[in-house]
Amino acid sequence: MDRLWAPWRMEYLMSDKTDGCIFCDKPLEGDDRKNFILKRSEHSFIMLNAYPYNSGHLMVAPFRHVASLSELAPEERSDLMELLAHAEVVLGRAYDPHGMNVGINMGHCAGAGVPGHVHVHIVPRWEGDTNFTSVVGETRVLPELLDETYTRLQNHLDGE
Repeated sequence: MDRLWAPWRMEYLMSDKTDGCIFCDKPLEGDDRKNFILKRSEHSFIMLNAYPYNSGHLMVAPFRHVASLSELAPEERSDLMELLAHAEVVLGRAYDPHGMNVGINMGHCAGAGVPGHVHVHIVPRWEGDTNFTSVVGETRVLPELLDETYTRLQNHLDGE
């Protein structure tokens, strides 16, 4: 039997998930690398998804804790979209994907992992990036560690 090791999952599995909001708490900690925060703007920030669908899976979130886009002020919405567009460019430079998925899940029933804080997912995609392991085994194989993804993307942010 083959085994796929995902040791970074244990910290999450053992963590207390009842308190706080990652999109509120992580930016306040002041250690962007540890929290995989790649870039901050006036109203929003880009961070790696710690449990990605693919390498390079990013989330763009406003600093303000609101549940929907309509609750954001126009300048916050605009800033969020500008940062999302920037994330698209950086992912293109860093990974040269064949395509990208962009999505917002609002509310628990819609699949939002953090239903009270709106955020946008942007996931690079490649032809053939899903295979039998994902379909049959319900397991995702990721070819790059999060620290390596962070460094790769940060290097492309630095080239701005």
